[in-house]
Amino acid sequence: MAMQQEWANKDYYGDLGVSSSASAADIKKAYRKLARENHPDSNPGNKAAEEKFKRVAEAYDVLGNEQERKEYDQFKSMMGSGGFGRFGGGGSGFPGGFRTTQTDFSDVFGHPGAGQAGDGGLGDLFGGLFNRGGAAGRNARPSRGADVETEITLDFREAAKGTTFPVELTGEAPCTTCHGSGSKDGKTHRCGTCSGSGYVRENSGAFGMARPCAECQGTGEIIEDPCTTCHGTGTVRRTRSITVRIPAGVIDGQKVRLAGQGEAGPNGTPAGDLFVHVHVREDAVFTRSGDDLEVTVPVSFGELALGGTVTVPTLEKRVRVKIPAGTPNGRTLRVKGRGVPRKSGKAGDLLVTVEVAVPKDLDAAATSALRAYHQAERDSGFDPRAGWAGNQ
Repeated sequence: MAMQQEWANKDYYGDLGVSSSASAADIKKAYRKLARENHPDSNPGNKAAEEKFKRVAEAYDVLGNEQERKEYDQFKSMMGSGGFGRFGGGGSGFPGGFRTTQTDFSDVFGHPGAGQAGDGGLGDLFGGLFNRGGAAGRNARPSRGADVETEITLDFREAAKGTTFPVELTGEAPCTTCHGSGSKDGKTHRCGTCSGSGYVRENSGAFGMARPCAECQGTGEIIEDPCTTCHGTGTVRRTRSITVRIPAGVIDGQKVRLAGQGEAGPNGTPAGDLFVHVHVREDAVFTRSGDDLEVTVPVSFGELALGGTVTVPTLEKRVRVKIPAGTPNGRTLRVKGRGVPRKSGKAGDLLVTVEVAVPKDLDAAATSALRAYHQAERDSGFDPRAGWAGNQ
């Protein structure tokens, strides 16, 4: 519900740069391309790219889900046809504007009352969009549980490799006594007050307003023998522990959606979703550039001039990297497949930047040898500033 309220100001197709008729494959392709181009690790300090990345991820969360995309399309179609125009704040219609809550939609668009059939109009459409059926035979209660949001903080390497994380959530969970049905014996009968619709109609002046039925609490059914533990709701409030699986490669600020891990729905209806906001700690050794892992390795001048081999860390185990003779300071060497894992099963690369560490204290023998080398270097005609623009 809370997520759908944001749709009025969103253009998810525009964010992904695809048409509303794009196939699921085209949407996925566009998302991957834009996510790669605007990834924060590839655009350090670029706030515009970071915001674009978040919009693209949010758009794909909706359009990448077949059911949510259908609901989003229905909602935007209604907006485009002017269905909200007369209810907007500041215009004609109801004073004070129009709030997208379940009660407001039932008030504005109405619902079949006792003994009345649904007309298949606005009430039916918005009932489907906002998780309360609109046609006759459906009810006023939400058709799923509430979404839940939580936050976790991971170490850099946990986020890069993927991990599982225990989370404690307090909220509505299925009643273990009645297994979520709300009924001690499983029996129900149709509510006589609202004729099973879940709504009763109230006439007020020129308007006919529909309200959730107080007799059946909007369910359309009466439980003959309510469960004594949950009092007929099918849910009880308790704290539960779940293990959240975080996929490899998540970045700081990313939102991970776990379908069906939110609060339990009333009377056996599906659970909502869990949205996990991930925060990632900085690492003392590694940084990221997209799916590539970056590390800076201190080396000596001799290792660069003469060549050599250094051992560097990765996410799994240390690897040996060969330094060619004559390698300049600051050069980056690439090790294939030793970076951040991708969904495809492959991984990015390890980018090893070599940086000369200059000794501060030398003993007499080392100082003498270095002076001799420096003189031999000059005698050979080597000039480190030859061709330097500052000499011009």
